Amino acid sequence: MFKGLSNFGALLQQAREMGTRMQGLAGELRGRRVTGSSGGGMVEIEVNGLMEVLRCSIDQQLFDQNDRELVEDLVASAVNQAITKGKQLHADAMKSMTGGIELPGLEQALGQFFETNDDSPNGEKA
Repeated sequence: MFKGLSNFGALLQQAREMGTRMQGLAGELRGRRVTGSSGGGMVEIEVNGLMEVLRCSIDQQLFDQNDRELVEDLVASAVNQAITKGKQLHADAMKSMTGGIELPGLEQALGQFFETNDDSPNGEKA
């Protein structure tokens, strides 16, 4: 009976350690940055490893063309590229944490550690 309790205690300790590592990883990802661009660099979007948009830069020439649809398309393209790069940062971090072993469903199960919270700069949840 007590053997089961010791195994449970060890499992709880491992869960605590994993939680601590995940929080540290979330902090690291928050500090890492990638940039997506489109229109030959006329639109740039910078995101961090948590997919929070940090910066948007649009060249004045695009506004001077007075082509709203073009600007919208280029912004969407740059955002998508930045998110793809941010997801790669996230995936690489998860692989390094698990020693390169891919565990199906682990990223989704632990995704709560990487969600932005309500005190983010824009006050929204990802």
